[in-house]
Amino acid sequence: MDNSTEKVTLAAAFVSDILKIYKEKSKEDYEHLLNMTKGLNLSSPLNMVPIETYNKMCDWIEESVGQANARLVGRKIGRTAYDAMKTYKMVHEKSTPLEAMTALQAIANTMIKDPKKRGWEIVESSPKHLLMKRTQTFNGTLQFGLLDEIVRKTGVLSPKVEYVKSVKKGDEFDVYKISWL
Repeated sequence: MDNSTEKVTLAAAFVSDILKIYKEKSKEDYEHLLNMTKGLNLSSPLNMVPIETYNKMCDWIEESVGQANARLVGRKIGRTAYDAMKTYKMVHEKSTPLEAMTALQAIANTMIKDPKKRGWEIVESSPKHLLMKRTQTFNGTLQFGLLDEIVRKTGVLSPKVEYVKSVKKGDEFDVYKISWL
């Protein structure tokens, strides 16, 4: 996996989401995360900020606050991404998981600017599962919450997200299996 972040930016909305969670949750953690954003213009959710800062924030949460918190942040990021998908009419109330994940690919390309065009790839699709490959430098643990949140919005029963391949275990890319009843 190409972990370079040079000239890669993302919408400030995602950095602001993290700050909002921790402003209410923990003053100490909030202050630490806020300090990481010094110099960024977060006045508009559409401002583009370096993905490197976002990645460092997510990694710090996973390492210092715990994996469950990284997944919680992922759920919030998933809600923000899904709201953007609705705003751009990429999804609707009856969207299927495949339509939602196709929209995730598109919204990632809209809200993240990467000269190398990395983001998400749909590797496999069936009536009861999808395989999604992460090609961007996002925090891998956080993606469990993001993918779960988005697939739940489609109304499927008992969604489950699990690794098929993991960069942390030596694979080239993270591949997630999203399944449901």
